[in-house]
Amino acid sequence: MDNIGLIALVSLVTAGFTMCIGSIAPAIGEGRAISSALASLAQQPDASSTITRTLFVGLAMIESLGIYCFVISMILIFANPFWNFVVSRAGH
Repeated sequence: MDNIGLIALVSLVTAGFTMCIGSIAPAIGEGRAISSALASLAQQPDASSTITRTLFVGLAMIESLGIYCFVISMILIFANPFWNFVVSRAGH
């Protein structure tokens, strides 16, 4: 396997692994956050506006981690700087 094929293979595997971890970890975090918020709402229903507002801010921050992983995987697939370097050095 030449260098171009190796760079392509490693980039695709890394992008897949990034999306795997980048989607599993935020899903677990969001599930735990929602579970804790529902338990808090059951114990203190009068503080529902504060709990809900804090929950939505926390969910947005957790979801941004998944979006960042998606952006990194798209960079690895479509705008890989290693790929451009290897192709320019190979003269293709």
